[in-house]
Amino acid sequence: MRIVSLCPSNTEILAYLDLMDQVVGVDNDSDWPDAVKDIPKVGRDLNIDIEKVIELEPDLILASLSVPGMEKNIEKLDAHQLPYIILNPNSLDEIADDILTVGKYTHQENHAKTVYDKYYQTLNSYKKLAEQIPKKKRIYWEWWPKPIFTPGGQNWLTYISELAGAENIFSDINQASVQTEWKEVIDRNPDEICMVWVGVQEKKMNPELIRKREDSEKIKAIQYDDVHVLEEYLYCRPSPRLLEGLKKLAYLLHPTYFPNHNSS
Repeated sequence: MRIVSLCPSNTEILAYLDLMDQVVGVDNDSDWPDAVKDIPKVGRDLNIDIEKVIELEPDLILASLSVPGMEKNIEKLDAHQLPYIILNPNSLDEIADDILTVGKYTHQENHAKTVYDKYYQTLNSYKKLAEQIPKKKRIYWEWWPKPIFTPGGQNWLTYISELAGAENIFSDINQASVQTEWKEVIDRNPDEICMVWVGVQEKKMNPELIRKREDSEKIKAIQYDDVHVLEEYLYCRPSPRLLEGLKKLAYLLHPTYFPNHNSS
């Protein structure tokens, strides 16, 4: 098949299914696996160049609605009657379902089921380890600094937190993404702060920006210097790579309960 992926998380699912040899085009933001360096680019994931997609003569296009604005890409695909499926997962279970969906449309059902089973083996093993932890750590995830956005109860990071022996302090809000105020973060008083600004490399995220906010010294995470700058690509993309983020987070928070992610 000739496959085109229009966002990084879709490309990563294709990589987990060992389908990169069939990928003839990816969006400019796809940066993993290394094979993407040699694959033709079709524009940023929010503004796909439809002419470049057409030139690649795809049999299947993996589109997405994971970021507001991507619906414009769908309109372009429809206008040119191109063959596509849409992936838009919010939870770890929905990501697993997408593994099977992509397997079905690429005629790789058996291999997809193997990848699916391995995915759940990892989730289940971490669930068992997390259940042994007597005191869960409370995490504030910062997705965007101004205005402040954080994942809510419907987001995959809520379950990732649980599997890492922690609790997302905004898990009670039944949304995937929550806009909030710094005062609300102070009131919820997290033990840990994880900075994962969407689309921003970790070297460009400065924890001092959080420490300098008004009344930040009232927060336990600030008092004990538990502010972590994490790789955006391991926590903000709905793909199986979130499991690598889980392994890293779990060991960071509870090194006596979880294996070192570098050796797993």
